[in-house]
Amino acid sequence: MTARDIIVLMQKPSDADKALIEQAFDLAEKAHAGHKRYSGEPYLNHLTAVGAKLAEMGMGARTIAAGLLHDTIEDTDVTAETVREQFGEEVLFLVEGVTKLSSVRYYGSDRHNESLRKLFVATSQDIRVLIIKLADRLHNMQTLNHVPAEKQLRIARETLEIYVPVAHRLGMGRVRKELEDLAFPYVYPEEYDRVSKLLQAKAGKSNELLERERKVLQKRLAEIGLLDFKTSYRVKGLFSLFHKLKRKEWDITAVYDLLAMRVVVPTVEDCYRTLGIIHKLWRPLPGRVKDYIAFPKPNGYQSLHTTVATPNGVILEIQIRTERMHHESEFGVASHISYKEVVIDGKPAEGQSRFSSLIPSLFRPFSKPKEEKAEIKETKAAPHRDKIPRWIAQIGQTHTKDKSTTAEFVADAQTDFFSNRIFVFTPVGDVVDLPVGATPVDFAYAIHSEVGDHIFGVKVNKKLVQLDSELKNGDIVEIETRKSNKPTAKWLTFVKTSLARRRIKAALEIKEKEGGSNK
Repeated sequence: MTARDIIVLMQKPSDADKALIEQAFDLAEKAHAGHKRYSGEPYLNHLTAVGAKLAEMGMGARTIAAGLLHDTIEDTDVTAETVREQFGEEVLFLVEGVTKLSSVRYYGSDRHNESLRKLFVATSQDIRVLIIKLADRLHNMQTLNHVPAEKQLRIARETLEIYVPVAHRLGMGRVRKELEDLAFPYVYPEEYDRVSKLLQAKAGKSNELLERERKVLQKRLAEIGLLDFKTSYRVKGLFSLFHKLKRKEWDITAVYDLLAMRVVVPTVEDCYRTLGIIHKLWRPLPGRVKDYIAFPKPNGYQSLHTTVATPNGVILEIQIRTERMHHESEFGVASHISYKEVVIDGKPAEGQSRFSSLIPSLFRPFSKPKEEKAEIKETKAAPHRDKIPRWIAQIGQTHTKDKSTTAEFVADAQTDFFSNRIFVFTPVGDVVDLPVGATPVDFAYAIHSEVGDHIFGVKVNKKLVQLDSELKNGDIVEIETRKSNKPTAKWLTFVKTSLARRRIKAALEIKEKEGGSNK
């Protein structure tokens, strides 16, 4: 792959963008001349694969250049000063960020846990560092079969335990699916064989079935005048199927999304119109219609889902979304950095809805007052700092400053960021993203420490509830505060987020110094 091949994948690059990519390619080619990978292929092939993946995601020229150069400082005679002189401070910042992550080696649980901490701390400087690292890891996994056998399991396990959950939390669906399916046979070889055999027996000729049903749908959409659409289909990924089969006691007939079709249309209105056409064409299964457009998933995913039974006896999950929703579902937070508003005939490509501004807020769940925003420092070299998901910025900052052990850090990360999530709303419609099982106290501290420290009462859906009540997805929460009210030790027994625990402990320490009681 050449620099020109990467440029072709970019979104309307300027002449300066093209020149930057060509310059980065030339330096990488010279710096890594004679370097080989385990497969025997030139090392440059890996760098161009990373650059191409970043271009496909829609990342900018400087991020792609950093992807091409991400191993130069670590593995060649090229110095940081050379990168700074030729490409500027921003590209050097990204290259050094990835280099720091690459310097960590993972052997055993302690180092695995410490690597997770370092990943977040480095990423809290600029989200693009993590995006480059994910592209790097993806190509490494695609070529893992060439790596010595004693390293394969370690790399694959690290991928499943660290990079897959992070990609999922960032909404990078395509990257997550590819990583987990590539790691699956190395980490769980017996289960991989079992799932593969079950899938082959159940869906051996699935592509033929899917193509036939797709033509039926295409014809119907064209007949009603909906011409500007794209359709595709897929068979469920093996790792995802593995987890679902475990929940279904290995009964593959109980898996209704084994075969899926996707329809991409221009506008939100077209999404709902298409759903009606599909339900008229094929019989929907009761209880299987999900509207993630009106109510997105916590990682930002939007789409309409329905499961139908066709006259040919095929059970089919169908996803309906706009082009922008599709790009966001594939690349998540990367699309928020790179995506430019698409305009068609002078109008935005999507119709506006009451949730049209929700996606960016998913990554900064509640607009904090200025005094708390100031906790997250700005850096000149990281102009995309404001694009960093707040959960990454918080964990990177907090666990740099506090004295928590690595084990505590990982426990917090698992609870706060890799657990299942819920959406909870303020009375004015702002969304707060919390882990499942969170309480009104967790909600209050997510808004502001002052709100949490002085919470007195709470209404959920306009009804008074206890402070230890478990919040549900979609709840509307109203907090009442009193200056005289203070946290108690009892709160520590039911809060779920590490943020709430830390704030409560800090308040209790102050209270104890002042001679108060924690009871």
